[in-house]
Amino acid sequence: MAKFSFRRGLGASSLRGDIERIKSLLFRYAREETIDPLRQLGRYSLFGCLGSILVGLGVVFALVGTLRILQDETGAFAGNLSWLPYVIVVLLAAVVIAVTLWRVVSGPAKRRGGKK
Repeated sequence: MAKFSFRRGLGASSLRGDIERIKSLLFRYAREETIDPLRQLGRYSLFGCLGSILVGLGVVFALVGTLRILQDETGAFAGNLSWLPYVIVVLLAAVVIAVTLWRVVSGPAKRRGGKK
């Protein structure tokens, strides 16, 4: 009586070929599900950090420009009031920081998290 081989009956290839296909499938799956998303996350983080640095520099330049406009272009802060432009710019910077913190706390992450 001839032995019946399940593999031969289905026309499948050798065990070694199956192992190679499974191994390549696992490697491809691991790359698609771990390495590619990590690369995308790294790219997203890089652009986010660069954007934050550039926006921060822009805000600093705008505050220094505001200070120089208040000092040089207006004659109201001469003499005993020469300290007032600094106070105005510090208060303006505090408002910018407060708005930024408010947007971070009440931003999209809070809406996604839902109510608990």
